[in-house]
Amino acid sequence: MGGCFSKPKPVEVKVELSLLEKEKEMDGLSPNGKASPFGDCRPNGALGHGSDDDSTPLPLYHKPRDYVEASVCHVKDLENGQMREVDLGSGRALLIKEHGEFSAMGHKCPHYGAPLVKGVLSKGHVRCPWHGACFNIATGDIEDFPGLDSLPTFQVRVEKDKVIIRANKQALQSQKRSKPMARCSAVINSSTGFSHVLIIGSGPAGLVCAETLRQEGFTDRIVMCTMDRHPPYDRPKLSKSLESTAEQLRLRSMDFLQDHDIELLTEKEAVAIDVKTRSVTFEDGLRMEYRKLFIATGSKPRPMNYKGKDVRNVFHLRTPEDANSVARLANNKNAVIVGTSFVGMEVAAALTDKAHSVSVIGIETVPFKKALGEKVGKAIMKLFEANRVKFYMLNEVSEMIGHHGQLKEVVLKSGKVLRADVCVIGAGSVPATGFLKQSGIHMDSKGFITVNKMMQTNADGVFAGGDMVIFPFPPRNNKKVNIPHWQMAHVHGRVAALSMMGRATEIKTVPYFWSAMFGKTIRYAGYGDGFDDVIIQGDLDELRFVAFYTRSEEVVAVASMNYDPIVSRVAEVLGSGKTIKKRDVEMLARLGKTGDISWLIDKGSQ
Repeated sequence: MGGCFSKPKPVEVKVELSLLEKEKEMDGLSPNGKASPFGDCRPNGALGHGSDDDSTPLPLYHKPRDYVEASVCHVKDLENGQMREVDLGSGRALLIKEHGEFSAMGHKCPHYGAPLVKGVLSKGHVRCPWHGACFNIATGDIEDFPGLDSLPTFQVRVEKDKVIIRANKQALQSQKRSKPMARCSAVINSSTGFSHVLIIGSGPAGLVCAETLRQEGFTDRIVMCTMDRHPPYDRPKLSKSLESTAEQLRLRSMDFLQDHDIELLTEKEAVAIDVKTRSVTFEDGLRMEYRKLFIATGSKPRPMNYKGKDVRNVFHLRTPEDANSVARLANNKNAVIVGTSFVGMEVAAALTDKAHSVSVIGIETVPFKKALGEKVGKAIMKLFEANRVKFYMLNEVSEMIGHHGQLKEVVLKSGKVLRADVCVIGAGSVPATGFLKQSGIHMDSKGFITVNKMMQTNADGVFAGGDMVIFPFPPRNNKKVNIPHWQMAHVHGRVAALSMMGRATEIKTVPYFWSAMFGKTIRYAGYGDGFDDVIIQGDLDELRFVAFYTRSEEVVAVASMNYDPIVSRVAEVLGSGKTIKKRDVEMLARLGKTGDISWLIDKGSQ
């Protein structure tokens, strides 16, 4: 395979290394701990397709006044495997001791700002207590998702039994950094109908794919197309924070994308793919050829059958404008939520302090029964009922009734009529792959794209990732599964990018998702599909619990509320390839040792 996908030419970095060595000698400082587990990868910024003198410019060294240095503790204050958040005057850092060595880095997860000191330290990385992202303690690099940014690291030395940290003030304030990225070396006319890599979709899979390519030295054209009108934004927040604007939810700005030569075409809907000519046709007539294609179109709302679909004030929560409209129209009015998906339930929770009434319609006996089990579902349902939400379960919508086109009532098949000034449909989703039907790209009967462990489809040069794929999942003996999590889409994007560059990398992650309602967060890790039992520790009525989901004699997933960081601890154990036995969690449940994770720490270190 030629061009930029051939084996990358190594880049000389002697100047950078000599400068770093010189700085170390001058300051008497030691770098952070160990090398990254990704040490077999090329240095960030190395170019995959250029001459030796193409290396990215070295950063200018900051002046001494840009740094702060502080003694933060005695050398014996931390045991091996301990972390401490320390104050340097100009900001805080996370001090870590592992295998007798100290290291220091940013103390907040760059995803949502979680305090990493409350996370899980294991085998050279720290796992976020809220959403499971992992950061290498030597480099600060993000190693598992969610999130796009890495952490700054700071220099540490020991003098007369005192631990001293030297840190850049700006890095202390920002608490995050982006990995260096290569620039596009090709001379490109923006109207050119060809892209070396064409990405359809600007969600986490598409965005991480584009950024990973640049981080790993890809220097040819990248074009990312989206049906949306906005640059990439944090879609999971839509249902939790209805009044947030696109700018507030933004993941990357247009300036950021332009600075890293990632072209973004908005309001572009792909309508056909021809894998023989390697081209994509868009609704507006644009036709673009590609060398490599990444399909990451996500999902779309599941269609529903009911009368009166032409009334307004009925929304599928897809965009910031949808969320903003729902919040505005529900103000002191009657809101109806159709469906008990996580999106639907989060919207219902968000509306309770705005709407006059909130009604939820569901086809199951309790919300989340399939995902979390009946016991957990009932506990969450009680939380909603305590906040004046009315449930109409085992029901479906028969008709939407409006006046002058405005929604006024929702009629259920049971005959019940609900007053409704605004309605949100959150009844699940289906893969957004209808435009691929004549493409020759293999899909299953439900429309999910089938990919291999490298995220490749059956079509040459075509990759896919995110909510609309089924892929081999190692913890289930490479059974083909669909896991529509925000976090998993990040992983797909990275694996696809590395595969495009001829650096095949298998999926190594533990699925992780979360849902926030009434200021409380459910965290979930693992793959619990087909669980046959649920072991509950703690108090469901008080919403302080840990739920272990088992298949046969093995724990396959865990959910918790108000017991951080146990879900991240379980993710760490499962991610290390260890198993957790059903009998272990049953014994702890009998002993009333909820939240006791010492046994997991032992298991994780075996």
